[in-house]
Amino acid sequence: MGPDYDDVGAIAILHNLADHGEAHILATMASTKYDGVAGVLNVFNTYFKRPAIPIGVPKGYALELRDWQHWTDTLLKDYPHAIRSNAEAWDAVKLYRKILAAQPDRSVTIVTIGFLTNLSNLLHTTADEYSPLNGKALVAKKVKRLVCMAGKFPSGFEFNVMQDAKASQNVYSNWPTFIIFCGFEIGARIHVGVPLIHNASLKNDPVKDAFSIAIPKAKEDSAGRMSWDETAVLVAIKGYSNWYTLHRGRIKIAADGSDSWDDQGKGQAYLVEKVDFHVVEALINELIQYQKEGH
Repeated sequence: MGPDYDDVGAIAILHNLADHGEAHILATMASTKYDGVAGVLNVFNTYFKRPAIPIGVPKGYALELRDWQHWTDTLLKDYPHAIRSNAEAWDAVKLYRKILAAQPDRSVTIVTIGFLTNLSNLLHTTADEYSPLNGKALVAKKVKRLVCMAGKFPSGFEFNVMQDAKASQNVYSNWPTFIIFCGFEIGARIHVGVPLIHNASLKNDPVKDAFSIAIPKAKEDSAGRMSWDETAVLVAIKGYSNWYTLHRGRIKIAADGSDSWDDQGKGQAYLVEKVDFHVVEALINELIQYQKEGH
């Protein structure tokens, strides 16, 4: 939830599709631990009338990157949230283990729109009060697929992968279920948020507020913010086949965090556009203009 505000669009889509019966939200995890990140997640979960969704924050090493436009500060000031500090949130890795242990086998989709720190730490875990399985075995038993906004394909540098390159290497070398990558190039062409900020019927809406604060502060966002994270959540919930095909193989992460692709590898795939990206752009613009009844 930050530094980029496509995270805001992503959580709006998550709640929208959950309200329409397409997903059941088990938890929301922060992959950065700047002061207040748990509160910002709680703002959105509370606004969308799911205040009890558990929130996890990294408790060991993690990046502390936050937004430079100060939409997080504004939302914390203007909207209700019961969680006041990260200390009140779960340790993300413990929460992953608790939740996964309680789910039916091969039933969980994990979607990451940030750094891989938490998932790397999860793979390193050993048996605990929630499960006798180690992290890798627990993931293999409970997770159906992992969808990641990560990488640039067929090769390049991408922010989420690079920022904690060691974690990215560990996850993408050792993750035991199918992975779909929504690469940088997918979201880079999709610009959203302008219809949202001009929608006069939306009032007291933290999604609109975040976009309204951030869009005017960067010239390159004047036509809307690029939609990396929204696209990943869309695919995680609705599947890829309406808009994309899969290029199968396996990612390779270098020490500097750059990625390349092994076409001979197995168990992973990245998205390739199948329809005009404007189709997805229109859908995301519609989905993020979502106001739950009662607001």
